[in-house]
Amino acid sequence: MVREPMSPVKDKNYDLIHALQISLEHIWRMENYIADAEERGDKELASWFRKIQENNRKAGEQGKQMLMQRLQQEKG
Repeated sequence: MVREPMSPVKDKNYDLIHALQISLEHIWRMENYIADAEERGDKELASWFRKIQENNRKAGEQGKQMLMQRLQQEKG
């Protein structure tokens, strides 16, 4: 497995923020893939993309909650 170079950012929430950003980006990306599959009449593939999109939506919501809690703890 190839690892990306380490980030110069040493914030303890960096990985969480990055994973959250990726989850939210994938929600949008899956929307495009769903549309492409539907245009081709591939309902099976469109359904699979919707499942991936929903998983990313759940992960995004969980990540936002986790980040909010962590930021509030840092303030207090």
